[in-house]
Amino acid sequence: MDFLDALLLLVGGFAAAVINTIAGGGSLLTVPLLVLAGAPGTVANGTNRVGILAGTFNAARTFSHLGVQGMKGIGAILVPAAVGSVVGSVLVSRLADDAFERTFGILMIPVLLLSLKRPNTETLGDRPNWPRRVTTCVFFAIGLYGGAFQAGVGLLFIVALARSGVDLVIANHIKVITTLVFTLLAIPVFLLAGQIDWALAVPLAVGFGAGGWVGARLTVAGGERLVRPVLVLAVVALSGRLLGLY
Repeated sequence: MDFLDALLLLVGGFAAAVINTIAGGGSLLTVPLLVLAGAPGTVANGTNRVGILAGTFNAARTFSHLGVQGMKGIGAILVPAAVGSVVGSVLVSRLADDAFERTFGILMIPVLLLSLKRPNTETLGDRPNWPRRVTTCVFFAIGLYGGAFQAGVGLLFIVALARSGVDLVIANHIKVITTLVFTLLAIPVFLLAGQIDWALAVPLAVGFGAGGWVGARLTVAGGERLVRPVLVLAVVALSGRLLGLY
């Protein structure tokens, strides 16, 4: 890795954390950027989790300091999501690099559309709550996806939590706590598979940490209008590169 690669990952991690805070889907940028920096697809996927870990740790700590109570009853969500994460990370770690890159390149577009046109979570919260077994299956599936691909999983958490009748502020706290835990469980799987490049992970994690701080402030200032057009252009370009279109 040269200086330009490190700078690209630092800036990319920063942008991804800002996007995760105010729009969602930051990993749609960082995984392809890691590939462009020289990491094979599966290594990029594993290395990206180090940045996610840094971002979710800071977010969870901030919510706690602000007095948001996201720990009450979290076990019904955290346990199935954590189990699903381990299963998903084990399965995706067995993919060949080119297969992962093609899969992720195709996946980027629907996740981008979901990020740009988010469901109305206020109306979701008015519906009857899911039975316990349905909740378990839903959050296992979200954890399975998050363990495998990560991109857009925060949005899936928010939609599912709102559908479960959880207040949106508390839902964000639950989301970051759960993502933090299942990322902690997924990282050893990628580490044992030799799919984390620490030289690439360090500047990425530094960028994620700084971007989380700035993203919270841009959210208040209405920065979403600025970020979304940039996200669209970047994701379309990076998706085409992963699919080998140019």
